[in-house]
Amino acid sequence: MAYITLNAKKLKDNYTRLDKLFAKEKIQWAVVTKLLCGNRTFLQEVINLGIKQLCDSRVSNLKSIKQLAPDIETIYIKPPPARSIPEIVRYADISLNTELRTLKLISKEALKQNKIHKVIIMIELGELREGVMRDDLIKFYENVFTLPNIEITGIGTNLTCLYGILPNHDKLIQLSLYKQLIEAKFNKSIPLVSGGSSVSIPLILQKLLPSGINHFRVGETLFLGTDVYHDTVLKGMHNDIFRLYTEIIELIEKPTRPMGEMGSNVEGHSFDFTDSENGQTSYRAILDLGLLDAESKYLRPVDNQIQFAGSSSDMIVIDLGKNEKKYKTGDLIEFRLDYMGALRIMNSRYIEKRVVPG
Repeated sequence: MAYITLNAKKLKDNYTRLDKLFAKEKIQWAVVTKLLCGNRTFLQEVINLGIKQLCDSRVSNLKSIKQLAPDIETIYIKPPPARSIPEIVRYADISLNTELRTLKLISKEALKQNKIHKVIIMIELGELREGVMRDDLIKFYENVFTLPNIEITGIGTNLTCLYGILPNHDKLIQLSLYKQLIEAKFNKSIPLVSGGSSVSIPLILQKLLPSGINHFRVGETLFLGTDVYHDTVLKGMHNDIFRLYTEIIELIEKPTRPMGEMGSNVEGHSFDFTDSENGQTSYRAILDLGLLDAESKYLRPVDNQIQFAGSSSDMIVIDLGKNEKKYKTGDLIEFRLDYMGALRIMNSRYIEKRVVPG
C-alpha cells in the first residue's frame, strides 16, 4: 500500500518560524487545514502546535476539528451554501460571506441555535473569485449590521487563487481604507482586516505590508515552506514535510515502443513513437498508485533519474532506463509533493497517512 508521511518536527519548525514572524508584527493568524482533507491524525498534529484558529472549506472537516479541540476557533472560508448553513453555524465560529441572502439565513439559524455567529465580509479587489463589489460595500454593510445574532468581526479579501492576482501594497492599502471608511460611516469597530495569506508573507519580510492588515489565513507556506509570491521556498523553511512512498509491484525489461494498432488511452490521450525506438528496451516499473490517487505531474521522484511513462486508474508506470540502481519488486519509490500533489494524495482514502517524529 502507498502511504504519505507528515514530519512532525519539520511542521513544528515551520510553525514556530511563522508564529514568531506574525507575533513580531502583531498579526493574528489562522492555519488553513483544507490540505489535510479532514484527516484526524494530521489535524491533531496541527492542533498540538498551539494555534488558536483553524480554517477549512469543508464543514465536515470543521466538525472533526471541533470534536478534537472544542475550544479552537473555527473559520469556514468560502461563501456558505444555503443547505449547509445549520452545520456551518454549529461547527464554524466565523464564516467568510459575500451574499446578503445567505447572511439572512445564517442570522435566522444562529438565532435558532442561540449563538452569535461572527462574519468576515469579503471584498472584491480584482481576483474575481468571491467578494462584494466595492461600489456596493457600504450598502451591504448597512444591511448586515441590522441582522440579529450576527457579529461583523472583519473585512477580508482573496487574491492569487484563481487568476494569480498578487496582493501588492496598493491593493492591501485599499482594504485597510475600506475598513476605516466603514467604521467611520457606521460608528462600529471591525477588529480584523484579513488580507493576508501565504502569498502575502513576502510583503512582511520586505516591509511592504500595510500596518492595517492584522489577520492572515495561511496553509501552503506552513505545510510546504513556499514563498508563493516568487514560487520559491522561504529561507529557513522546510518544503519536505510531506513525502509519498509507493511500492514497485512489477519490474520487467520491456520494449520502449508499444506494439499494435494505437488508439487513445484511459485519459483520452494518443501517443506517437519514432522508428528510432524500434528494438530498444528499458526497465519499466509499475507502482501501486494511480490516477484515482494523484496525477504524475504533481509528483516529483526523489531519484531524479526516474521518468514517468504513463498512468492508468490505479497504476503508474515509470521508466528506470538500465536500472543502474538495481531497483526490485517490493522496493519503495519516494516522491516529493507540491501543493496539488499533497492535496490529491490526502483526499485519497486508499493512501495510508503516517506521522513520523522527524
